Amino acid sequence: MKTQEKFVGFDTLKRTVSMVQILDRYGLKERLHRNGDSLSGVCPIHGGHNQTQFRVSVSKNCWICFGDCNAGGSIIDFVSRKEGIGIRDAALLIQAWFSVRADAAPQATQPVERARGRVVQRSSDPDRNPPLKFSLQNLDRTHPYLSLRGLAVESIRTFGLGFCRIGMLAGWVAIPIHDATGQLVAYAGRWPGEPKNGEPKYRLPKGFKKSLELFNLHRAVKEDARLPLIVVEGFFGCMTVWQAGHRRVVSLMGSMLSDAQEQLIERTVGPGGRVILLFDEDEAGRKESREAQGRLEKLLEVRPVSLGSAGSQPDGLSPEQLTELLNQ
Repeated sequence: MKTQEKFVGFDTLKRTVSMVQILDRYGLKERLHRNGDSLSGVCPIHGGHNQTQFRVSVSKNCWICFGDCNAGGSIIDFVSRKEGIGIRDAALLIQAWFSVRADAAPQATQPVERARGRVVQRSSDPDRNPPLKFSLQNLDRTHPYLSLRGLAVESIRTFGLGFCRIGMLAGWVAIPIHDATGQLVAYAGRWPGEPKNGEPKYRLPKGFKKSLELFNLHRAVKEDARLPLIVVEGFFGCMTVWQAGHRRVVSLMGSMLSDAQEQLIERTVGPGGRVILLFDEDEAGRKESREAQGRLEKLLEVRPVSLGSAGSQPDGLSPEQLTELLNQ
């Protein structure tokens, strides 16, 4: 059989070959449990016995392992780890397995997909935030704003917070954001106090897609999977709930639940898993809590929790108040 003359490219392979096809070739598809868009089961890379550690999103064509692998990615990343070979060699292997040709794949500038009944245009880049190639140094972890927000030293260190004096976030409190695998993908900035001249309280880097991430997910997945996943709106709400001892908690980084975040939640808790919605007690928070409940309860057990008085936020409650609400 004639070999292909040239490498068709990573993007072409990712658009042409699905994770389901890869799993089927390894004889793994039937071993995984299907629930809607998600496949889950024992990790076929490192093994183990946890039936929810390995997750696949069919629509996103990606996988993640919350166990010993602590990794995830595309079809190419999966084959690379499964075969113990480099990324390019894994791509060439996939190209040969499925006889992928460059002229048979969709054009990189024109791919579209259907999402919730609407057609959306996609770029040739995969839907992910690339890892940062740097980390901020010499952050001031003793800045008074952090203690003003009620954060203990342990919490400040765990979340890597600190006041930034130089660089892109000079004058702001830096909040590291990681993806589901624990890779640093962005820094959010929080102005330490009330901003002047109507400026926003938070700053996110240009090009960063917060809708693709859940803040603190890489820590939350390491907690007891039998506990419900607590979902809040903001960074400090998440850190306050974590500090109160409820450490299986994530933040949307806003009140609106995106499609990608919905899928992350579903893959994290598994079929029939439990979720607690602890949104801000204002008009936007109540509205989005109802919408998120309607979307998530199709596959999961969802319990919205009211904070009581109007305007309340999780980070404005004491540990005792939070525990009482969450244990209702």
